[in-house]
Amino acid sequence: MAILFRSTPAATARWRPLLRELMPEHEFRFWPEIGDPADIEYAMVWQPPPGLLASLPKLRLICGLGAGIDHLLRDPDLPRHVPIMRLVDPYMTDAMSEYVALSVLRLHRQDLDYLAQQRAQSWEEREQKNACERPVGILGFGTLGQDAGRKLKALGFPVAGWSRTAKEVAGFVTYAGGDGLDALLARSEILVCLLPLTTATEGILNAGLFARLPRGAALVNAGRGGHLVEADLIPVLDSGQLSGAVLDVFREEPLPKGHPFWSHPRIIVTPHIAAETHPPTAAAIIGDAIRRFAKGEPVANLVDLATGY
Repeated sequence: MAILFRSTPAATARWRPLLRELMPEHEFRFWPEIGDPADIEYAMVWQPPPGLLASLPKLRLICGLGAGIDHLLRDPDLPRHVPIMRLVDPYMTDAMSEYVALSVLRLHRQDLDYLAQQRAQSWEEREQKNACERPVGILGFGTLGQDAGRKLKALGFPVAGWSRTAKEVAGFVTYAGGDGLDALLARSEILVCLLPLTTATEGILNAGLFARLPRGAALVNAGRGGHLVEADLIPVLDSGQLSGAVLDVFREEPLPKGHPFWSHPRIIVTPHIAAETHPPTAAAIIGDAIRRFAKGEPVANLVDLATGY
């Protein structure tokens, strides 16, 4: 039995010694040097080339190396009979919550305005709300969304969450479905997107959605670039319907030089760093999952291909 590892060259260099240390009982094949494809029963992958997984005739389990699995579902030859495990790592959850809290605070405390004043050498105080007066809505209220919500609530923000299907989460107002989305948007002065990218959520951040937010609301997108209709964002920022946006994910990454997001005064760009995979903890989680799967024991966080997460 062998395990295929496929990621970026830089990530592979970081993972290689950890895998050999934490999972010495397994043989690893590091792409593109995979040897005989029939030897491989497990795959640990990030953005594998289309057709790679289908070329492994004895593949038993696919382990994604990131929180999302949309990079796998884009493969037209994905072997859909093979279970896929989504990586849920408390380290990454904490990192995402830190990013969301930082972004919400920057928008809440009017950082974009004060940075512009600094560049203009202008000393001007602005009226400031308290956190308890700034409702935050979170699209995607699973593990990541709930943890971010708890961190924001501890800072004093009123937080509500929206998910595709109804769920009760202690201490939070929650919404679901189309009517629930309208209700969440109507109350959200800062909207945070942490949704998985699926056919149902592609392009959800669009002109129609922005129009349903209170005037002057702000956006944080740390989900996926495909959630945002990029051409719809700048007009609502220029009109004042939105007051600002913090964007960590983009349809094309790296964000191309010359893209208007780089220079827009109401946009903060970060290079997809909200919750990077942490090899030491992720390797331990995936290693445990493979051992459990090999023994026929239940494995957590298997993907439902019907929903895409």
